[in-house]
Amino acid sequence: MENEAVEKVRTQIVKAAQKMAGQNMLPGSWGNISIKINKNAYAITPSGRGYDNLTPDDITIVDAAGQTLDGALIPSSELPLHLAIYKALPEANAVVHTHSIFASACAAARRDIPPLIEDMVQIMGGAVHCAEYALPGTEMLAQNVIKAMGGKRAALLANHGVAAWGVTLDEAMMVAGIVEKAAQLYCITQSLGGAVLLPQSDIDAMHGFYEAHYRKRQLGEE
Repeated sequence: MENEAVEKVRTQIVKAAQKMAGQNMLPGSWGNISIKINKNAYAITPSGRGYDNLTPDDITIVDAAGQTLDGALIPSSELPLHLAIYKALPEANAVVHTHSIFASACAAARRDIPPLIEDMVQIMGGAVHCAEYALPGTEMLAQNVIKAMGGKRAALLANHGVAAWGVTLDEAMMVAGIVEKAAQLYCITQSLGGAVLLPQSDIDAMHGFYEAHYRKRQLGEE
């Protein structure tokens, strides 16, 4: 690994963590962020370190087996979740696990977020599913989340929070933000008698356009 590339990734994670903490997506030291450096090196936030005071040196580098390659701090306890996503979804280059309020409310109720708003269905192609409950930090949780994702970019973690991934860290953060927005809208519409859900034909059309064109524009590929 080139030291310059590793330091760039560490700095990127710190900036993202502090930004998301300011948005109440990562309260205190809860939630975590990782980036794939290569197939056998991953940078991840440390366990128990508050994001307000996080520095690039605090970011731990681990291998595909979860063994520390560089860094003095213990990696996040949700490392198994991050590694499972990278293994199951080779396109993933970044993962964020958030504890945002409305998505966590849906997770606490163990409810899927239905396809109720256009930006969410563009990204997800349907509902955001809630994974079956398992203790935090366990392989069981990781596998439950992979199953709930079903290849999509996000899932809720029952009584816990959200996991989202992207081909870039910016995309992973955007996905997590859209999930939180959709969860908030879902909770609000419940007080209005429930949301009118989008028809599957429209969901398929919007998701298809997003994958074929709009996402590429977001990534600077079109």
